[in-house]
Order: sequence, then structure tokens, then C-alpha cells
Amino acid sequence: MAVMQIIGVDWGMGRATVRRVVIGSWLAVAAAGPAFAQGPALEGGTEQIPPAPAAPTVMSRTDLRIGAAALSTNDRRFRWDTHFGGDVDVVDYVSGRVRVVADYQAVLGNEFRPFDPNQGNYVLEPSASLRVGGFEVAGLFHHESRHLSDRSKRFSIDWNVVGGRVLKRADAETTTLEVEAGFGTVVKHTFTDYKWVGDADVLVRRCLSDRFAVYARGTVVVYGVDGTVPRSNQTGGRGEIGVRVTGQAGAIELFAGGERLVDADPLERVGEEWPFAGLRLISR
Repeated sequence: MAVMQIIGVDWGMGRATVRRVVIGSWLAVAAAGPAFAQGPALEGGTEQIPPAPAAPTVMSRTDLRIGAAALSTNDRRFRWDTHFGGDVDVVDYVSGRVRVVADYQAVLGNEFRPFDPNQGNYVLEPSASLRVGGFEVAGLFHHESRHLSDRSKRFSIDWNVVGGRVLKRADAETTTLEVEAGFGTVVKHTFTDYKWVGDADVLVRRCLSDRFAVYARGTVVVYGVDGTVPRSNQTGGRGEIGVRVTGQAGAIELFAGGERLVDADPLERVGEEWPFAGLRLISR
């Protein structure tokens, strides 16, 4: 029984429907501007490309998040996708900024118990940027490691990426467009066969009032492989639409969409697809 049946909704969506959800979210984004980019690990409709401040500032932006999404799939390993993380501008020196993104992902199934954590995955990405000609150009280091919960695994699954990202923000009255594009070389990896990573992300956010906003976000990521495993380059993607309610100290996002995740299980080199719906709490 799928998660959506557990919470009272049976989506009955197959792979073709997931693709339509992802494509639909991309079209919603593309209608507002050109596709260009992907930010780091955190999803949602939150501002990630702030305007330059008038003077150098320390801790100019903080974005701490807790989120959970129910996954509609027949695979009992994948029932819930949860994230605990933060996105912080440590220093903004007007001409650029030092940014740190950290995320912990817990994947839950129901193989052994109703809520059975089976994966714990970590992302850490520091970066430094310069604002040049209306764009922001950043150099970054990206670390990602994957772990099993309540399962046996004594070897490492991780990879480190050194690369760069180009970011662009455009504001028109109550609508904001954020676009990013990144590429990096995998300088160290264990168990995985990744050689390079390229990503792209587009976020459109429209404020309906001081407290309410709607957004659409589309993401694609491509992993180049080194040939140690007989397979071609791997492509994943995510489309998300949502509503955001802002309060005095933070915000709530309600969202839904579809995703194709590359190598969904750490030990199996197989992609998985599913629709999802969830809730995200954001403290600023």
C-alpha cells in the first residue's frame, strides 16, 4: 500500500505521470523565463540569490529548514523523504559572498516498522562568489556521503566535487526569477562511478501579499560516469510547485511535484521515480 493511501489519498501515478508532473513544473517555470540552473541540496521557494547589501555584512542571510514529503511508490523502501538543513550567507562583502549549505536527508520506508529510517545522507557545500555584470559567479566544494540506517554497511559511499556555479536573479514587481547553472569535477569518490556533475535550476516566486506567495521550481542534474560500471551518464530531475505562508519568525511551505532520483538506493545503481507531496518549515 502506497504512502498516499496511508494518508487517505491514492494517486495511482505511474512513471509516465511522474514525467508529466516534472515536465509540467518545468513548463510553469519556463513560462516566466529561461531555464538556467540548480542550487545546492535544499529545495523550496525560498530566496537563495539575495541582492547585494549596501555595506559588508556578517551573517546577512540564514535559512534553516525542516521538511518531509510523502512518496507515492510501490517500493517499501521509499515512503518518506525528510530533510534537516541550512543555507547561510556567512559574509557578504558586497562584491560577493561566502555561503555554506548543509543538509541531512533521512529516507524512511515501512519494511520493518511503520516509519523505518533506512538511509541517512549528508551534504556540505561551502562556496565563495563575485558579482560581475549582473551575474554572480561562485567557486564551490561539494561533499556528499550516503549511509544506511539499521542495515549493515561497513564501507564508504561518498564523493567530493570541485566546481563553479553561475547565478542570476531578476525582479519584476511581485515576481522573482532565480536561475543557476553549475558544473564540477569529482575529485574523490568511493563506491560511486561519478566523474563529473552538471546541474540546472529555475525558481519562479510570485508574492500575492506580504504573507502569501506561490512558486514553481524545476531542477535537472546529470552525472557523468567513469566507465567502471557498464552504464551511460545518469540524469535526474525534480519539479515542484507550492504555496508559501510567511509569519513573524519563519514560513511554511506546502508543496507537491514529481522526481526522478539517480541511484535512489546507495547500494543499487538504479534510478527511481515518484510523485510527492509535503510540508516544509523554514526559520529565518
